[in-house]
Amino acid sequence: MRAIIAGVLAFAAMPALAQNAAPVVVTPPGEGMIEKPCPADQRGLNFAHPYVRQYDWAWECRYAAADKQLAQAPRVVFIGDSITENWVGLAPTLFVAGAVGRGISGQTSPQILVRFYQDVVRLRPRVVHIMIGTNDLAGNTGPNSAEMYTNHVAAMVDLAKANGIAVVIGSILPAAKFPWKPALAPARQVVALNAWLKDYARVRGAAYADYHAALVNAEGGINPDLAPDGIHPNAKGYAVMEPIAKAAIAEAERLTTAKPDPKAAAPRKR
Repeated sequence: MRAIIAGVLAFAAMPALAQNAAPVVVTPPGEGMIEKPCPADQRGLNFAHPYVRQYDWAWECRYAAADKQLAQAPRVVFIGDSITENWVGLAPTLFVAGAVGRGISGQTSPQILVRFYQDVVRLRPRVVHIMIGTNDLAGNTGPNSAEMYTNHVAAMVDLAKANGIAVVIGSILPAAKFPWKPALAPARQVVALNAWLKDYARVRGAAYADYHAALVNAEGGINPDLAPDGIHPNAKGYAVMEPIAKAAIAEAERLTTAKPDPKAAAPRKR
C-alpha cells in the first residue's frame, strides 16, 4: 500500500521529483548489448528516476523479472499507467484467477507500446485490457497529437490481434484538470478521444469498457469521494470500475469467435 501511495504522489508531482531528496544512485550493469541489462535492485527507481529516463525510457526492466517468473499464462493482462498500477493494490479481488497488472505510473502510450510485446504478448494471455491516455493529454513525455496517440493504440491492438489475444479498450477516465499541469483543461479532449476509442473497438472486434460514463461529474472530472485528486480512483472508485471491467473482459472473449463486419469503416483519426 505504501508503494502505491508513493506512486500516486510521484505521478501527481512529476516536475518536483528532481527538486526533492537526491534519488538513489543506480549504476548500469554493463555497456552495450548484454545478457542482463536490468539493475539487480530496482527498489530506488520510479518512472522519473534519472537512470530510467536515460537508460530505460519505457522502463522495460520494471516487470522483466516478474514476467519470467509467471508459472502459467494469465487469463488477463492489464496494461496502462498509474491508474492501472494502483488498481492492483486497491482492488485485489479483481487480480485473482489469472489476472496480472502491468501498469507504470506516469507512462504515455508510446512507452507502453514499446513494452507491449514483453509485458503482454510474450505472456500469452487470453485477454489484454489496455487503458492509457491521461498522461498523453498531460504531455508527460512531451508534446504529442491525437493522431500519434491513436496510432499507438492501434499498434497495440494490432499486436494483440496478430497473436490471438482478445482486446479490451478502456476509456480514458474523466479529468477536468491535472494537478501537475494546472494550466490544461482536458475534459473535452478526453471525450473526443473516448469517442474514437469506442468506434475503434467496434471496428476491430474489441470490447470497450466505458469507465468515463460511470465516473464523470458535471465538470468533466471525478468527484473526490471516488478520486481524491480528481484523477486517481480510490478503493470506492475502483469498486465502480470493477464490474465494468469484468463485463468487458467477458465480452472480449466472446468477440474472439465473432467475425468482424467487412462493411465497417475504420474511424477517422482525430
